[in-house]
Amino acid sequence: MNKNITPNILLNAYRIGVFPMAESRGTSGIHWMRPNLRGVFDLGAFHISRSLRAQILRGGYDVAINRDFAGVVRACADRPQTWINTEIFDLYMELHRLGHAHSLEIYAENALIGGVYGVVIGGAFFGESMFSRATGGSKMALAYLIHRLRAGGFVLFDTQYLTPHLASLGAVEISRADYEPRLALALTLRATFNPAGYSPVPASVVAPPSAG
Repeated sequence: MNKNITPNILLNAYRIGVFPMAESRGTSGIHWMRPNLRGVFDLGAFHISRSLRAQILRGGYDVAINRDFAGVVRACADRPQTWINTEIFDLYMELHRLGHAHSLEIYAENALIGGVYGVVIGGAFFGESMFSRATGGSKMALAYLIHRLRAGGFVLFDTQYLTPHLASLGAVEISRADYEPRLALALTLRATFNPAGYSPVPASVVAPPSAG
């Protein structure tokens, strides 16, 4: 782990709206990012298409949290261009060990086919990256993640940047002036990534929030 950046420094960066990225997998060093425009999910507005709804209801997969956090981060980095270098990997492994970083995973026949990971502080979830090794893998992971965040009392899902893929699922872009009050409020709340007694079923995941 980069000895100049401790887990506490990283958590404090998130608290002021800053997050780290590396230039590429093979480079050393970390850049601090604070974009003027921020991607966020309204936790009540995740778009579940008919095909995704059918895939979730069809079954044939398992959902887990934190079963293979390292495997999720490695899978997210397994692409031609990535901002996840060794320092980033080591830092998030340490945050995970301390209980501040979590993964949600989708398995089919015991193989990891999709997942997402991020950082939790108060009522904010800072989504870092996601991946898919099968059709719909990352979308199912997001659907289950958002259902879990709602159940756990989260009010902010920060996606950092808005990509066309995230926009198609309901994420929007807001200004820093709009983001910072949302972040400040979320940090005052107590939420949990593992709500007591929480055991989602596919029908509840695809139901509208008011009915879930």
